[in-house]
Order: sequence, then C-alpha cells, then structure tokens
Amino acid sequence: MGTHDNKVAIVTGGAQGIGRGVVDVLSSEGAKVCIADISDEHGQEAAETINKNGGSAIFVKANFEKSDVPEKVVNECVSAFGGVDILINNVGIQPPASYKNVEETPEDIWDAILNVNLKSYYLMSKYAIPHMRKNGKGAIIHIASVQGLQSMRGVPAYAASKGGVLSLTRNMSLDYAKEQIRVMAICPGAFNTPLLRNSMAGDIEEGFKTMGEAHPIGRIGQPEEIGHAASFLCSDKASFITGEYLVVDGGMMAWGNWDTGDQGE
Repeated sequence: MGTHDNKVAIVTGGAQGIGRGVVDVLSSEGAKVCIADISDEHGQEAAETINKNGGSAIFVKANFEKSDVPEKVVNECVSAFGGVDILINNVGIQPPASYKNVEETPEDIWDAILNVNLKSYYLMSKYAIPHMRKNGKGAIIHIASVQGLQSMRGVPAYAASKGGVLSLTRNMSLDYAKEQIRVMAICPGAFNTPLLRNSMAGDIEEGFKTMGEAHPIGRIGQPEEIGHAASFLCSDKASFITGEYLVVDGGMMAWGNWDTGDQGE
C-alpha cells in the first residue's frame, strides 16, 4: 500500500524542476497525478514515463498567465480521475528581466509574475476545493520561497508574490479547517531547477557550487527533496497540520542574513 493510493493530485508547473520532483514522489506513492504545465515536451514525457512504469498520469497544457486556465485544468483532472484530493500549487516564474528595483520593473513583468505565482494559486484552489469538499477532506500545498520570509535586492515582484502566497496560506487554512481541507506552504531555498538555471549568468555549475556554500548543509537542494516534504504534508501523518509553512532550505534561514549585499545589483 502506498501513502497516497487512490488519491488524485494536481501539480501545477509539474513538468520540470520542483514540480517534477513532487510529481515523481506522489506517483511513486500511489497517487494519480494531473501534470499541468506550459511545456508540451516535458509534460508529455513526465506523464508517459509514469504510465509506462505502472502509475497513472495525465498532462494538461497550461499557461497560468491566463485566468481561464485553472478551471480547465481542474475540469480535465476530474474528467480523467473522478475528483481531486491533493493540490500542489507550484508553478512560478522569475524571468531575468525581473531583476530590477520597483522603479525599473516594467508593469507587464510585474503582472506576469503576480498572475502566475499568486493569482493562479487562488484560482486553482477556488476550482479544486469544491471537489475536495465532496470527499470530506483535502490537502493544498502552496510552494512559496525563503524569499517570502527574507528578501534579497532587486526582486520586488517575485518577493511580493511569495509573501502573498504565505498570507494566502494562513487565510485559507482558517476558512477551510472545519471542512478538513488543510492548507500549507513549503519555502524552498536554492534548488537545482530550470528556473534557477535560467536566472544565472556565467558558469552555472560554478554558480551552483557557490550557492551551495551559502547553505549550512553545503549544497543546493534536489527537486525530489521537496517532493518528499510535500508528500508528508499531504498525508494522514500530518493530519493536525494546517496554516503552517515548512522551510526546506538546507539551514539557510537559520544562518540569518543570506543576502550578502551584491545580489540583484
């Protein structure tokens, strides 16, 4: 018996990076998974790999900058699997053009980041919760960031989106606690993902090494490590946890001020 046998999970941004790590862990533990992502190539590959290995997954192409997409994703998941038990709101963007202060941040970049990183979490929850209610319980995990707790320079839109995710988590947990729908967040540190790679200049592997040294544990994280954290929070083993965030950062937040002052310059 797997931890999540007979459960249905939606993972936004599930084709690559942290989302793929969550997808792989939940699937390995018995969940039927709906992978919602903008990448056809990686999304189809993820679903095909899971199905070939005896799991059950579908891919739904989804551009979360568009507000009509979340309802479509939930409807396709319910059509395929009959319901929703777990929602992992993971999708996020931090384009290189966003590394600016507030004065220099273009409005379209601000809107794109807030639409994907925060508004999609609200809309995915809005359409998934009625299906959880039918089951008598559910679990929603929002992937936030250590940048929602302590910021670095030059990322106002991203920091605002992740701080908003944490506040949304607390509010939703109160609104739905009596219905046994638990709402939690995970705050990752630096992880080996396409999002991080795309934000870096110069030698990426050398950058990863330097970044790893900023974590007390001595390395950056791997996507499946968030997957295991999410799996625990969604499981019955965490049935008395709601409204909280779990920091998965190799000890970085315990270290204190991890912005050395030259980031985002």
